[in-house]
Amino acid sequence: MHYTIAICDDDPAASRYALSLAQHWAAERGHHLSCEEYSSAEGYLFAHPNGGEPDILLLDIEMGGMNGVDLARDLRERGFCGQLVFITGYSDYIAQGYEVEALHYLMKPLSSAHLETVLDRAVRHLAQSGRTLLLELPGDAVRLPLREIVYLESDRNYVTIHAGRDYTLKRPLRELEAQLDEGFFRAGRSYLVNLRRIRRVSRTDIFLDNGVCLPLPRGMYDPLNQAMIRHL
Repeated sequence: MHYTIAICDDDPAASRYALSLAQHWAAERGHHLSCEEYSSAEGYLFAHPNGGEPDILLLDIEMGGMNGVDLARDLRERGFCGQLVFITGYSDYIAQGYEVEALHYLMKPLSSAHLETVLDRAVRHLAQSGRTLLLELPGDAVRLPLREIVYLESDRNYVTIHAGRDYTLKRPLRELEAQLDEGFFRAGRSYLVNLRRIRRVSRTDIFLDNGVCLPLPRGMYDPLNQAMIRHL
């Protein structure tokens, strides 16, 4: 398989080291790798004004000018769908990863084994992100990418799929659940939530990236957090 990896780090030595580890990983697994290096968030944005995004972005957090978290937030707002991996010397930023759907945090100095494990997960997520849900609507059929689904809501005999637009089908929720991947969590009887689209959770609520707040049934807080950790 061919993948593009971009490394954004203002430390040239750290950038070259990360690149060498990524190239070793690709050679070991028989992947063809295209690599891009940027020394600043601003440099990355200048090189990608209209798309052409990498599959995987290794992003340093502590950089002069725009930091990595702000760059990640800007990219997600522009519709960036690649895998984000933060590289940092501190653990203070981990909570912000939920906001930008970061795949993982890697602590400096980088470990070859840890980076390879994360890159393996990244390519699995890339493969899964291409999966679709076939919706048979009156007079039409739609292939909806799973990554575009925010959540599914059951109401008696109908299910509404909330994505870029809403689709309502007369089908049981359990039937649609069987066609989804492990990136979805069953929050009670009425909701299936895309773990990729969760901003944060409390003991009573799930806050999604489209501004919707869903009720979290009693006893679901710990299982949901465990599912989110597994999916990172």
